[in-house]
Amino acid sequence: MEPVIRILPEKKFIGKMLTMTLANNRTSELWKGFMPRRKEIINNLSADVYSIQAYSQVYVKQFNPNAEFKKWAAVEVLNFTLVPSEMETITLVGGLYAVFQYKGLSTDTKIFNFIFEAWLPHSIYSLDDRPHFEILGNKYKNDDPNSEEEIWIPIKLKE
Repeated sequence: MEPVIRILPEKKFIGKMLTMTLANNRTSELWKGFMPRRKEIINNLSADVYSIQAYSQVYVKQFNPNAEFKKWAAVEVLNFTLVPSEMETITLVGGLYAVFQYKGLSTDTKIFNFIFEAWLPHSIYSLDDRPHFEILGNKYKNDDPNSEEEIWIPIKLKE
């Protein structure tokens, strides 16, 4: 599976954010808190929802299932003029991304094993220190093996 390499322009998002670890995964809690309120965001640019993860450099270099990271359930917006209460903003600065088309259960980690253990080490790229994200568009179906999503991994040319 080869990704498409894309340059992402700056993007703005509004949503809910939780700090979590893989050992204490709060993804379900995050989405249950966000989805009933997503219609309160009135300046969104599409119907797509985004799962955005911000990892520290230490997290990426030395895997630890107890290391904390921030995860957002969000929608892309035109601006931050109207931010609903108890929601947060995040701006992705943009840059180079490897985009993988994925079909399957979101709980299946094989795609990430492939990306980080097979594709990335053998590519001309290394991981960049920017948020990772998934676009959950109209073909995304929670807990369905036929679900489809785009996985965006921040990359840069190897030095």
